[in-house]
Amino acid sequence: MNDHILIVDDDPHIGKLVAECLAEFGFRVSRAIDGSGMDQILESERVDLLVLDVRLPGEDGLTLMRRLRGRSAVPIILLTTRSDEVDRILGLELGADDYVTKPFSPRELLARVRAVLRRTQSKPLDTVDDAPPALRFSGWELDARSGRLSSPSGERVLLTQAEGRLLHAFLKAPRRTLTRDQLLDLSRAHNDDVFDRSIDVQILRLRRKLEVDPSRPKLIKTDRGVGYFLDAKVEAVGGKEQLHDR
Repeated sequence: MNDHILIVDDDPHIGKLVAECLAEFGFRVSRAIDGSGMDQILESERVDLLVLDVRLPGEDGLTLMRRLRGRSAVPIILLTTRSDEVDRILGLELGADDYVTKPFSPRELLARVRAVLRRTQSKPLDTVDDAPPALRFSGWELDARSGRLSSPSGERVLLTQAEGRLLHAFLKAPRRTLTRDQLLDLSRAHNDDVFDRSIDVQILRLRRKLEVDPSRPKLIKTDRGVGYFLDAKVEAVGGKEQLHDR
């Protein structure tokens, strides 16, 4: 089945142009002009990627994304203008996978769509047969194959694919400082031309999901001027692999 892309943009010219370009390259495309239309499509169909304009009538794109991230990890590419730098940064912090600034060529967006789908549809975290099925730390548990994260109280916490890979990189090297370049390599995001190369943004997003007080982190700590490290004992649940602190 072809990947289904939902475009949410109230500009009929941009929506038509993008839809035709993506359809030409084999994607199934749906369009909406506002949050209400977006919700209707998301509730009735599976969507593989959302292209979301920041400037929308009614609820703007950032408001929609904040609401959506509470229940879904669907990949999101933001459409912004060159003057929307603050919105771009906030969008990445809220969970956007990438952004494209207007004006843009349909081929540029096509390349971004392919890159995000390639990353998010790759095998989740571990493909080694004897890898532990789960990693436990400070009461949290990450399913190393599906990428599902459970809180100490047993609630499921939604992670984007990029967040899951980054957390897994920390769990494989507990209490070891990892530089930004090492984290990019270990999370396998280094070759993707997307904004997940901003490790600092990913760290902020992870802290908001893991920490009681993200401004005073107890789990993912900063080694100033060097990188970041996970300050927790990690237990491999099942499998043959054992993890050790440095």
